[in-house]
Amino acid sequence: MTDKTGRTEAEWREKLTPEQYHVLREAGTERAYTGKYDKFYEEGEYYCAGCGQKLFESDAKYNSGCGWPAFTKPSEGDSVTEHTDTSYGMVRTEVVCSNCDGHLGHVFPDGPPQAGGMRYCINSAALDFEAEKGGSDD
Repeated sequence: MTDKTGRTEAEWREKLTPEQYHVLREAGTERAYTGKYDKFYEEGEYYCAGCGQKLFESDAKYNSGCGWPAFTKPSEGDSVTEHTDTSYGMVRTEVVCSNCDGHLGHVFPDGPPQAGGMRYCINSAALDFEAEKGGSDD
C-alpha cells in the first residue's frame, strides 16, 4: 500500500533513519533537548526530512526553552497542515507536512506575542537544514 507520495512503508523505512521513521511515520517524539536543531541558530531554511518540502525559515526560529526547535510560523504557503490530536488524554494541535503527511510536532498558543503568539514545537528528526547561501563578489 502506498501513501499520497507514492511511497510504501518499506520505502519509507529504507529512506529514513529509525528515529526519523518513528517521528515522521509513527507520530513519535524525540526526547527533549536531544535534537540537533534545538539550540541551532544558523541562517537558512528547514525542510521536511521525509520529502524535502520547505517548512520553516530561520528568521522564525527562537529559543522557547521547551527542548525542541521552536518557530513562530511556517514558511510561506501551505507547507504544513494542522490536525486535532487527542492522544495521551490531551487535546493538542498536531503539525504535519502538507506534502507527505509526515508528523512534525505540535503548535501551541504560547509563543512570543510580538510574533503572533504561536509556538511551532518541531522534532529535529523531522527536519533537514540548508544554510543560507552567501552572496559572491566575483
